[in-house]
Amino acid sequence: MKFGILGAGSWGCAFANLLVENGHDVLVWARRKEVVDEINNYSKNSYLPNVKLNFKATNDLNEIIEFSEFLVIAIPVQFIRDVIKNIKVWNIKGILNLSKGIENKTLKRVSEIIEEFTNTPYSILSGPSHAEEVANKIPTAVTVSGSNAKLFQSLISNDYFRVYTSEDITGVEIAGALKNVMAIAAGILDGLGGWDNSKAALMTRALHEMIKFGKIFGADEKTFFGLPGVGDLMVTCNSSHSRNRMFGELIAKGTTLNELIKNNKMIAEGIYTVKAVVEIAKKKNIEMPIANEVYEILYNNKNPKYSMVELMRRPLKKEWLI
Repeated sequence: MKFGILGAGSWGCAFANLLVENGHDVLVWARRKEVVDEINNYSKNSYLPNVKLNFKATNDLNEIIEFSEFLVIAIPVQFIRDVIKNIKVWNIKGILNLSKGIENKTLKRVSEIIEEFTNTPYSILSGPSHAEEVANKIPTAVTVSGSNAKLFQSLISNDYFRVYTSEDITGVEIAGALKNVMAIAAGILDGLGGWDNSKAALMTRALHEMIKFGKIFGADEKTFFGLPGVGDLMVTCNSSHSRNRMFGELIAKGTTLNELIKNNKMIAEGIYTVKAVVEIAKKKNIEMPIANEVYEILYNNKNPKYSMVELMRRPLKKEWLI
């Protein structure tokens, strides 16, 4: 099959290599010419510096569409609209989304953004899948949901990358978006002291918030106990590869949000998604204490230690009421 991939970041490139290894033809689109030149001339990318890339890249969006049978989205959620609005003809068999987040200005999930431009069959792939490990062929398991889920499962799975299917697009999208917010909170805890008890409590209650949020939109609670939910939450809250966790840790140690954005080429989706999550929670009257504190720390310069105390002093209740 022919796959066109929008986005030449670490995940887009790792996924491209995976597809090539599975025997597919792959072309990757990158916004910046220097990224395309680096891939085409040297078979490498600064996002994955120690990995040989086995595909070609282009800056031409039309070339990607003409080439592709399937289009893979691997660009930050806040920029998806600005890219796909330039696609004039959607003569492809399906879309596979790898990006995790909620668009700030519309409060829409990726599937809802795509629906504005095309009725091409949509699927999403999500789960604990850091690009650095996939690129090095470390055993990984993920979930795909959508119209072409079984087809993508067969096209993508191999000896080190196992794909399960799900019928819950909404749950998979929401779990992937919210776990990034919760990973920032986990990073903040790491920056404050890295306490095991606190991290375990945080992750458990983070899952509770994710389920509450998802059920408002009709998501299946079981999805959050699978790879897109607790699986991705575990790896993103604990891994040294997690940008969201790392950003949270640096914030707790005194780096400002503006400094983080300015000094990092790679984007931590959670710093943008938290804005949308808090706004939606207010509109839908969803209690999201962890997400709210992350927002206050990032955007109102609240002292993380005060946030921790306020979370601990919330009204006492039974566990796991949704």
